[in-house]
Amino acid sequence: MTDQRPRKSYGCELSRRVRYDRTASEPPSIAAATALARFRDEDVTAASTRLYDYVDPEALDALFEETNTGMPRSVEEVTFRVDDAAVTVYPEEVVVSAD
Repeated sequence: MTDQRPRKSYGCELSRRVRYDRTASEPPSIAAATALARFRDEDVTAASTRLYDYVDPEALDALFEETNTGMPRSVEEVTFRVDDAAVTVYPEEVVVSAD
C-alpha cells in the first residue's frame, strides 16, 4: 500500500490519496473496504463506514471474476463515491482519494 499526502503546489492543494495493492486471492470488495479504512485512518474491523451502504460487494466482486468459461472479464476499473471519497477499483489495486 502507498499512502500519499502531497504538498501544496502552485497555489493548489492536492488531496490525500491511498493506494492499496491487493493479492489475486483477495476479493475486490475486501480490498476496497481495507483501502477505505486506511484512507480514514481506521481499523477495517471497526470502520465507521459500511461498504455495502454504497455498493453491492457481491456485484463488485463479480465484475472482476472470471466468466463461466474461465475467460477473464474486460473490466479495467470501477469507481464509486463513499461520502467525501472516490474509490476506484482496478484488477490489481484500489485507489481512494478525496473528492
